[in-house]
Amino acid sequence: MTPDQKAVDAEMAALSGSGGPHPSRDYAPYRSSVLRHPTQPLVAVRDPEAVELTGPVFGVSDVIDLDADLTRHHAGEPLGERITVSGRVLDRRGRPVRGQLVEIWQANASGRYAHRRDRHPAPLDPNFTGVGRCLTDDRGGYRFTTVKPGAYPWRNHLNAWRPAHIHFSVFGTAFAQRLVTQMYFPGDPLFRHDPILRSVTDAAARDRLVAEYVHELSEPEFSLGYRWDIVLDGPSATWTEGDEEQ
Repeated sequence: MTPDQKAVDAEMAALSGSGGPHPSRDYAPYRSSVLRHPTQPLVAVRDPEAVELTGPVFGVSDVIDLDADLTRHHAGEPLGERITVSGRVLDRRGRPVRGQLVEIWQANASGRYAHRRDRHPAPLDPNFTGVGRCLTDDRGGYRFTTVKPGAYPWRNHLNAWRPAHIHFSVFGTAFAQRLVTQMYFPGDPLFRHDPILRSVTDAAARDRLVAEYVHELSEPEFSLGYRWDIVLDGPSATWTEGDEEQ
């Protein structure tokens, strides 16, 4: 076990007695959280309706089927292992949440984002931008076709690598209700080394961030299938960034 891993384990032990799945905002092993977390009391919005009236809006006509297939956004085929990711957005009672805007963004198969600030010396893919969106159907279902993202290094600590993951955003019924989280892939050896995932101190909550491989969702000679449901609230809720202990 490396010194960095021992430090992460020590922090985990210190936080495990909190009784909830969510870490403090300044979770030390995730170093940038110490600099970025709020230090002042939250500001109450006096007129919430005014915020919604001036925020971004979208309609059914703004989202098309092509948006959910990240492999068809360019002239050629992207490199990498093609996958299908599908699931349902549910409330705490298991009821479908219909018509919700679900967005994803991710690194390419080499572990690099199509973003000017990503300086990881892995190749960019001219046929993969890594962003998609769709609306949930009457069953609360969503479905994306994409490629499996690669792991990538980050400068949080010595030899730090992020496990393969896809970022998810769910907008609810208004822009101010937006929730952001990450979906991981089963069996990744980097789980135990990743302070972002390990900052979720409840083991069951961490498990809910990992998709399930479902062979029946795989398409012959086309893609492997993963299922990942998003539960918005309640005891089985999917962990989202910015959540606090209640």
